[in-house]
Amino acid sequence: MSDRLYSPWRLEYILSVKDEECIFCIEPSKENDEKHLILFRNKLSFIIMNTYPYNNGHLLIVPNKHVANLNDLSKQESTDLIETVQICEKIIKNVYTPDGLNIGVNLGKAAGAGIDDHLHVHVVPRWNGDVNFMSTLGETRVIPESFQQAYAKLKEEFDNEKVKK
Repeated sequence: MSDRLYSPWRLEYILSVKDEECIFCIEPSKENDEKHLILFRNKLSFIIMNTYPYNNGHLLIVPNKHVANLNDLSKQESTDLIETVQICEKIIKNVYTPDGLNIGVNLGKAAGAGIDDHLHVHVVPRWNGDVNFMSTLGETRVIPESFQQAYAKLKEEFDNEKVKK
């Protein structure tokens, strides 16, 4: 028997009608990072909190360039994206001390991408036993920390990371 992680609560979002404009292009251009849950900006990418998280600390690393595939990024953009993922990995481990991390990219709707025309990398902290009866039977994910609490905690760490650069 193999273990599987199912997230049926995401189907409504995946199938919903989306705005014409790309959220990953609109939100970063606005002034208020906190309101839009943007935690960190690197040269060619940024980190934003996932508003449909699987767990506390579920973050998205997004290239500034609007592309759907990894091969559409330049070498510089690819390097910046991976460096930003590495920063995210370090901070998530410091802040949440997870037992592990899922880091992945969903290319295309069939692969589970909710926003399939703008590439993004998911970083999801995982803990042993983090899938319980609520998720399995009730199709409901329990996220015990508010976005505001998580943002404040994470933002401080990302701001410290900027100072180190």
